[in-house]
This record gives sequence, C-alpha cells and structure tokens, in this order.
Amino acid sequence: MVSGASTGIGRATAQRLAADGFHVLAGVRNDRDAEAVTAGRIEAVRLDITESDQVAAVAERVRSDSAGRPLRAVVNNAGIAVAAPVELIPLPEWRRQFEANLFGHVAVIQALLPALVAARGRVINISSIGGLVAGPTYGAYAASKFGLEAMSDALRREVGHLGVEVVVVQPGGIATPIWTKGRALAEQLTGQISADQRDRYGPILAAASQRARQTAAAGISPDRVAEVIATAITTRRPRTRYLVGRDAQITARVAALMPDRWLDRLMAVRPGPASTDQDLPPVA
Repeated sequence: MVSGASTGIGRATAQRLAADGFHVLAGVRNDRDAEAVTAGRIEAVRLDITESDQVAAVAERVRSDSAGRPLRAVVNNAGIAVAAPVELIPLPEWRRQFEANLFGHVAVIQALLPALVAARGRVINISSIGGLVAGPTYGAYAASKFGLEAMSDALRREVGHLGVEVVVVQPGGIATPIWTKGRALAEQLTGQISADQRDRYGPILAAASQRARQTAAAGISPDRVAEVIATAITTRRPRTRYLVGRDAQITARVAALMPDRWLDRLMAVRPGPASTDQDLPPVA
C-alpha cells in the first residue's frame, strides 16, 4: 500500500513495485488521479490519510482481499510542505502540516499493523533530509519530519520482535510537485506581511522561493527514490535508514560534524542578487 500515489515519489513507487510483481494499492484523493494511476497491478484506492473513515476503508480492503494476498509493505509517502518563517505560519497551518506528515501516517500504521504483523511485512516511512537538518523557512516541515523520524525509531523497537521491519527513507532535493505546491502556499501565507516582517524576512523569503524553483526543476528523479524504496521492501535485511541523493548525503555528513553555530552560519541567508523585489510578496 502506497499513500500519496497521485504524483512524484508515490506514483513512481507504485509503478516500480507493480513492475516488480506486487499488487499495489495506490492511495489517491480524487477520481481523476485514480483513473490516471490505475494500470495493470496498480489498484487505486481513495485515501486522504487525515480522514479516519478513508483509512478504515483501506484497512478493510486489505483485510478482505479476495485473493488472500498478504500485506508485504506500507509506504507512508503522503505529505505537504508548508515553507515560511516560524512567525508567519498560522497555527492552523502548523497543525495541518503535522496532520499530513505525521499524524495521518500514525493512523495508517495503527490501522494496518495487524496485517503487517501477520505477514511479517515492512513499514517504509518517507522522511526527508529535512528530518535531520532544519533550514530557514522549513521549521514546520522539518518539525513534522523530525517527528516522523522519532516515531519510526520507537516503532522499530516495538515491533522488531514481531518480524516487522521499519525503514526510513530520507530524500534530498527531488523534482516533485510538492515544491511547486509548497511555494504557492508560502506565497499565500506571506501575501499580507507587514513592512516590519518584510524587513525581517525579505531575503529569507526570496532565497526560499528561488530554492523551491531550483529543486522543482533540477532535483533528482522520483524514480531514484522509488528504486531505494523497492530495495528496502525486497532486500533480506534492510537498513534502518536510506539517504537518497548526493545533496542529502553531503548535508547529513556536514551536520554530523559541524557545531550548531558553524552550521547556522553556513545556512544563513544574506542579501544578494537573488533577493529581488519580484521574489517577495507584497506588503500589506
């Protein structure tokens, strides 16, 4: 079962696992996406992981599978990116970030864990390099991913003796629609910032906007992540974590070696050519 399978990593993973011979339940949120992803061994299921009735329906679909197939793995991939300075993100958006990136995955795990235990299956949680290092404007996103990392560690230590493996996949910059959507949401959130807030965060917002455009255009292919996920599901003894992408590997090494203050200076945003007025939201 793969959540967030409409686009990006989720869709690439569903296609890769189907090609490997698995019957894939691809979680999507609307009929148009269901029609687009259904093919061969891919069966679309309606799944918004923040909706308890839809999570329960998927669990029932797994339990009552007419072919009696065991649940080999759950790939918790659905998520959103809310990218703006901590001060500028309203509390409801903080809560929405956690519902989509953490609490919804907990709901799916709770609903499907009995089937995973019966099949000695695997939980694959899609985190991010943001689950290790929190950059400017990614406080909410990184916090939700830090939480996913912690939950994964606890779960692994709770269910390992039951034969269930828990794996975390940590991609770096991936060319997926999440960054375009995240940039659009950030522009909405910061569309009415005050003059004082513009003074405080203008360069940071401009740099974040530019970074989102670059990642959407030049990030590595979701197929690379799908390949790693397939390995985590099929290898006899998977790692507990997989970093995907050169940028993720470098960032993880640097963060492990550098003191916090050095890392702060390395990640600091300074005014420069990229910080132009056309990258900034209007002042209220």
